[in-house]
Amino acid sequence: MGVLIDAISNAGPREETVRLKYGGINVPKSVDTAPQRRVDTALMFIARGVHQASHKKKKSAANVLADELIAAANGDVRCYSVGKREERERVAKSAR
Repeated sequence: MGVLIDAISNAGPREETVRLKYGGINVPKSVDTAPQRRVDTALMFIARGVHQASHKKKKSAANVLADELIAAANGDVRCYSVGKREERERVAKSAR
């Protein structure tokens, strides 16, 4: 159970961007992510990673899920979910 909790906490982005409209132009703004959205986004990233890694492949979804959870719990940037979190946080950092 600890691996799942660590995986979700490592895969959830701490900040994201929103688009604000000022007089006809869109301006990105960095905002902190709500705790529930952070969990939901982490689960979405993990599910997408498992789907992409197991779709039309020989490796079963259960094995891919186990690998993804272990890699995310360790904070491995090469796994899909942690990589997507890093990407979102990098975009948010540039929008500060």
